[in-house]
Amino acid sequence: MQNVFLRRILGAVFTMWIILTILFFLFRLGLPDPTVALVSEGLSPDDRALIMQRFGLDRPMYEQYFIYLRNAVTGEFGRSFHYNAPVAGLIGERFLNTIVLMIPALILSYTIGPLLGVLLAWKRGSRLEVGGITTGLVLRSAPMFWTGMLAVMVFGIWLGWFPTSGMRTFPYTAANFLDKILTLDFLRHLVMPAIVITLYYTGLPMLIMRNTMLEIMGDDFIEFAHARGLGARRVMYRHAARNALLPVITQLAITVGLAAGGQVVVEVVFSWPGLGLEMFNAVRTSDYPLAQAAFMLLAGLVLLMNLLVDMIYTWLDPRISYSSEGAR
Repeated sequence: MQNVFLRRILGAVFTMWIILTILFFLFRLGLPDPTVALVSEGLSPDDRALIMQRFGLDRPMYEQYFIYLRNAVTGEFGRSFHYNAPVAGLIGERFLNTIVLMIPALILSYTIGPLLGVLLAWKRGSRLEVGGITTGLVLRSAPMFWTGMLAVMVFGIWLGWFPTSGMRTFPYTAANFLDKILTLDFLRHLVMPAIVITLYYTGLPMLIMRNTMLEIMGDDFIEFAHARGLGARRVMYRHAARNALLPVITQLAITVGLAAGGQVVVEVVFSWPGLGLEMFNAVRTSDYPLAQAAFMLLAGLVLLMNLLVDMIYTWLDPRISYSSEGAR
């Protein structure tokens, strides 16, 4: 098993190298001269030459590629053209802002969703199942910008229960990140965007769990559990649900990796200063270093979550074994 996991890690490293290579050529072909974004600010020829030298853009393409890989490994992403600040600091701050929004939403959706999926499978053929499936499809199909704008209009403007934008009410002073989020004002700003994201994501794990449960309920080990005299609730949640969680865990890993990049639509609607909104602004303003670093971070998180899923699988389902030929 250790050899298998080692091969998975090496495979992830190789995949990350492929992604970094694609990003390298994508940004150079799409924006050969990143200093073009600064021309409107009166960039002098000497300053342009200095920036080209700092990023190694005055060197041959193969030298640029190796400099780029070295910087990616060491975390040296340069300075943002738009903010004139180190990219690493900007990415870290925006990433934390996204995390504090996405983690509560994902915990709620991937806790409530699978539990409701088990309930729908248990009540198969009932009005509860029909209503649950319809609700799940509606929640999954409703665009988040629409539900977000609706929430802002009803709960923010009409009722005035929650703030409509930002993470905190301006002006405010925070000594550090924890000081910024450990306040009631932050929680009031968090409620609406977190609920909008939760509603959107709850439908998918609920429907996946229901469908997988219906497939597993006919397996021999479920019939054996019933024959042992175990209660229906225990059979559903302790035996069937544990095996039905595998596809949900896979979907969770993909969702977490992508959600780490932020929900651009939600962050725009609620003016949430997260990584997704920053990625959008970086591409729009041709902020070469910031956009490149953000996409690297997103790709790395997706690969990391896939590795974690492989490890979680062996705990959830002991029937999964690993051999020298791979997983079975």
